[in-house]
Amino acid sequence: MDEVSEIQSDGSLTVEQAIANLQGEDLGLRVYAAWWLGRFRVNEPAAIDVLIASLEDEDDRTDAGGYPLRRNAARALGKLGDKRAVPALIRSLECSDFYVREAAAQSLEMLGDLSCIPRLIELLSDQVPGTLPAPEPPQLAQPFDAILEALGTLGAQEAIPDILPFLDHFVPRVQFAAARAMYQLTPEPQLASQYGDRLVQALANEDLQLRRAVLADLGAIGYLPAADAIAQTLAENSLKLISLKGVLEAQLKFTTPLELSPGAIKVMTLMDELL
Repeated sequence: MDEVSEIQSDGSLTVEQAIANLQGEDLGLRVYAAWWLGRFRVNEPAAIDVLIASLEDEDDRTDAGGYPLRRNAARALGKLGDKRAVPALIRSLECSDFYVREAAAQSLEMLGDLSCIPRLIELLSDQVPGTLPAPEPPQLAQPFDAILEALGTLGAQEAIPDILPFLDHFVPRVQFAAARAMYQLTPEPQLASQYGDRLVQALANEDLQLRRAVLADLGAIGYLPAADAIAQTLAENSLKLISLKGVLEAQLKFTTPLELSPGAIKVMTLMDELL
C-alpha cells in the first residue's frame, strides 16, 4: 500500500483536516496532527507552513516545561524534506526543552543543510544559553548522540576536535555516536576503520538496547567488515536486516546494476539467511 492510499484509508483524518486541526485550539488534536502529517509524509506547502509555525508554539507545555507540539512538529519537518524549515529548526536548537533540541538536530541531519553546523557545534560544546538538561537520568546537558550523528552525516570535518572527547563519554550510546561520526569524517579508510571496528566490538555488549543502537549505527555508515557480526548479533532479525540493508546500499554505490561487488553479494546472502 503506498502512502497516498494509506492516507485515504485512514478515516480519522484528511490532509485538510489535519492542517486545520494544527491551527485549532484543541491542544491534543494539534499534537496528533503534527505527528500525523509527518507520519504520512504530507509535504504540501500549507502543511510545512503550519508545522514551522508550531515550532514557536507556547500554548502546549507540560508541567515539567516540555513542548510536546514543538517536538512533534520538529520531527515531522525532518521527514518532509522541505528546506524552508531549516532556519526555524536551527532556532529550535535554542529551545529549553531537551527533546525539542534532539528532534531538531535529527531533522536537520535528514534535511542535509550545512548551515546548521556552527550551531550544532556550539550545542555540542554546551554553549547555547537557556537550554536545559534532559529531565531524567543521566540528565545529559545536551542530546549529544543526535548532535554527533548529525555532524557526521553532514560531513562537518571542522567539528572533529569537538567530537573526539565524546569517544570516552560515560554514556555508551554517546560513545557509539562519536565513533559513527568519526568514521564518516575520517578521510583515510584505514584510519576510519578503527572507528568502524570499535562499533563492531560493541555488538558484543550485554545490553540489548545498546546492541540495537549499534546495529543502527553500523547500518548508517554502511561498514562492510561488520556484515558477519551484524548477522550473528543477538538481536531481532528485523533490526539486523535493516542494518544489513544500510551496508548493502553503501556497497551498491560502488557497483553497476549488472555487476554486483563481492561485498554486495555477501551481504545479500546474509540477508537471505535471516529471512
